[in-house]
Amino acid sequence: MSKPNEPHAPELVLPESEEALPPLDFTTFVLSLSTSALVSLGEVPEPDGTRHTDLPLTRQTIDLIEMLHVKTHGNLTGEEERLLDQVLLDLRLKFVEAVEKRKKAR
Repeated sequence: MSKPNEPHAPELVLPESEEALPPLDFTTFVLSLSTSALVSLGEVPEPDGTRHTDLPLTRQTIDLIEMLHVKTHGNLTGEEERLLDQVLLDLRLKFVEAVEKRKKAR
């Protein structure tokens, strides 16, 4: 319970027509970042169905996941550690492929 002078976040209630989101945990957070990177790589379409490539944004998202990996070292479950390792490996490979594809297109 909040103290009288302590600010608190208002309860957010979605309209019934909105789809329920999965509970937010570490795995969901990492997968959300991974999906964002895949969208910026053009691997996954935007919500409107369009695709675009934004390599600087992809690089930044990969760096963010790497920073998360470093900063959480020793505090993750085995499953969370494997998830981060796999996400980073997959995204790095796709990033290198996208860079190579762009070089060939020039």
